[in-house]
Amino acid sequence: MRVRLQGIVVTLVALLVFGLGIPLALSIASSLQQKLFLDRLTDTSRFASLAQRPLLDNELGLLEPKLRRYTEVYGVKVVVVNQDGEPVLSSVGGTVDRTAIRVPVNEALAARPPEAGPLLMPWASKPLVLAEPILIDGEVRGAVVTESATDHVRTQLLWQWLLLAACALVAFGLALLVALPVVRWTLRPVRRLDEATGALVASVVSGREAEPVGESGGPPELRQLGRSFDRMAASVSEALAAQRAFVADASHQLRNPLTALKIRLGNLDGQVTDEAAAADLEAAQVDAKRLNQILDELLSMARAESAGGELVSEDLAEVIADRVADWSVVGAAREVSLESAVDVGGARVLVPPRGLEVVLDALLDNALKFSPSGTSVEVAASVAEDRVTVSVRDHGPGLREDELERAVDRFWRSTAHQNVPGSGLGLAIVTEIVRHSGGEIQLSLPEGGGLRIAMDFPVAR
Repeated sequence: MRVRLQGIVVTLVALLVFGLGIPLALSIASSLQQKLFLDRLTDTSRFASLAQRPLLDNELGLLEPKLRRYTEVYGVKVVVVNQDGEPVLSSVGGTVDRTAIRVPVNEALAARPPEAGPLLMPWASKPLVLAEPILIDGEVRGAVVTESATDHVRTQLLWQWLLLAACALVAFGLALLVALPVVRWTLRPVRRLDEATGALVASVVSGREAEPVGESGGPPELRQLGRSFDRMAASVSEALAAQRAFVADASHQLRNPLTALKIRLGNLDGQVTDEAAAADLEAAQVDAKRLNQILDELLSMARAESAGGELVSEDLAEVIADRVADWSVVGAAREVSLESAVDVGGARVLVPPRGLEVVLDALLDNALKFSPSGTSVEVAASVAEDRVTVSVRDHGPGLREDELERAVDRFWRSTAHQNVPGSGLGLAIVTEIVRHSGGEIQLSLPEGGGLRIAMDFPVAR
């Protein structure tokens, strides 16, 4: 935005400076041309007046010394033509080029006043030719023609134009020196708002307090917008903090009555003799166990969301080896093997405390839950430049292509897996921890079936 606004300002300044400079340059050219034209017109009119009597008496030789002297002093060629347009006297002698003077002579013999002609330009090399009729008793008897070189006027015009161009460039530079700081001053609140907007998401997700924009300068309207943004960010942070606190408190408070309920249900084992009642008791125990699992995962989610900015460095290979070893026992009981391919050297990642363990536990639990007997779960990790990729792949039923994006939503479960135990919070917890660690998560459907979940973390420095 700053570049576009600066471009607009530069364009407007350029249009203003050069829009005023070009008419001024043309005005200077017109002024110099008009001055030259009036000077030559005065001299031409004077010679036309002096030539009346010599032309009438056929004694033009009397006028010749004056014409020659004028040409020697001013360098202006003077020619006298008769009523038929034939040259009868020249200040330089010799043959006169009638082609160059034909048009102004014809106009003068037609009693038309001379005109200045097209606007004088530095690159125009044509001389200024003026013809003034010689009137005797109101009748045109001839004309006096002056031919003036314009070199000195064009040189003067060129220098004035160069001076004008230099002044225009200086004015343009000064305008930019004023305009660009004004643009930066105007956009400073916008830049702060942009930075604060990007940081707001990370702050809210990680549970940190959003950094206020404050009074960062700029126009009053943008400062007011910054204050409104601060109030909005504070409200969002407070609302999410209250929501997380409620989830954590509710989950924690429900654990005690749930534990008491499980104990009471356990005490009824063997005490219920009716078959229908015994079936209801068993179903109640299953529901209590599932409710306890949901509460545990809600607490894990609350801890993941409220972890704040605290990140610790963990050895990736060591954590993966430890979790694979623990879950191999569960896999063996389900006749599912765990395979690991870890090539990360001593790479470490920054995650919330025990965050990597929670992530791997959730992914391995899901993978083993959906893997049929006789298959395997593959855990892989690799390093590429400053990023490390950890993936868990199973050979279960997987998901449909349109379900991959929704799989990380809270409490979402595929319609094909409704009868499989679980709460639908596992991948949501994993996603929260991965994002808080500055990583990304991606779900894909590999060849051969199953589901592959890959996580990309920055390597800890």
